[in-house]
Amino acid sequence: MGLKFRDIASAHEIKLNELNGKTVALDAANTIYQFLSSIRQVDGTPLMDHDGNITSHFSGILYRTSSLVDKGIKPIYVFDGKPHVLKKDTQAARREIREEAEIRWKDALEEGRIEDARKFAVRSSRMSARIIEGSKKLLELMGIPYIQAISEGEAQASYMVEKGDAWCVASQDYDCILFGAPRMLKNIAVRGPRSRLEIIRLNEVLEQNGLTRKQLVDVAILVGTDFNEGIKGIGAKKGRNLIKKHGDVYKVLKHLKTEMDVDPQEIRDIFLDHDFIEDYDVKWNKPDREGIIDFLCEKHDFSVDRVVGALDKLKRLNPEQKSLEQWFG
Repeated sequence: MGLKFRDIASAHEIKLNELNGKTVALDAANTIYQFLSSIRQVDGTPLMDHDGNITSHFSGILYRTSSLVDKGIKPIYVFDGKPHVLKKDTQAARREIREEAEIRWKDALEEGRIEDARKFAVRSSRMSARIIEGSKKLLELMGIPYIQAISEGEAQASYMVEKGDAWCVASQDYDCILFGAPRMLKNIAVRGPRSRLEIIRLNEVLEQNGLTRKQLVDVAILVGTDFNEGIKGIGAKKGRNLIKKHGDVYKVLKHLKTEMDVDPQEIRDIFLDHDFIEDYDVKWNKPDREGIIDFLCEKHDFSVDRVVGALDKLKRLNPEQKSLEQWFG
């Protein structure tokens, strides 16, 4: 799902080398889900070890993160905490979509429709506690910091960018700008033809649309978010025009002579007054080379040569950096 804001949120292409020396807060759930969806066999089967445990996310975290470090980027992963109670309907809908996709994937495999099988397999990707904990374990071994948010990971990451502890949030979801992220980056974990790296700036979005951030949140409420169902027939452009004409979501609802199941102020509070951790500690440590090889190669059947190659990237720094101590404590 995700907020459909592309029509009113201008994105500009940015080259990966422009992120050299910058700290990027990655929306962990969003990023790992991309790895689970994209890193699969031709027929859609995820990568697995000899015990049948999924390892697609390990592959993505190791190779993509080491590649970012090799380009001079300092990544921080931010994990979701307890979901807001209003998100339960969205989660239920996503679960239903995944379950339906898994059935169609298996049917396509049985019928030999490989292309269809992969398409449905991607939609069946799901996060589990095991996947999340394994991801954190690998990040610890790699020396890459992560933060456990109180609730929404995007909210915590956005706060970190506002505070200046990160330059941008990397995510596919426009929710980041509603949470107040000055800059959000799209497609940092995407490979192939969709790998065009894009930057979206909150101030630019507000200026181009003639809105305040509170009004932008009101537009989102009309369109529909992860926390509420929008008004049927209202997309981003129509929602923007209605808010500009009437001033706020309450006046628009009165104009349309309709109501919402949730008080819009509750949704506003999620985005404008969200919970976050203030006293987090971000520190990059030296990778545990032997620990990574044991974890990935001995336990999960990864190629030693490929893992060592990724570890070598973790040790490489931008030429402007003089020593490991400038990055690693």
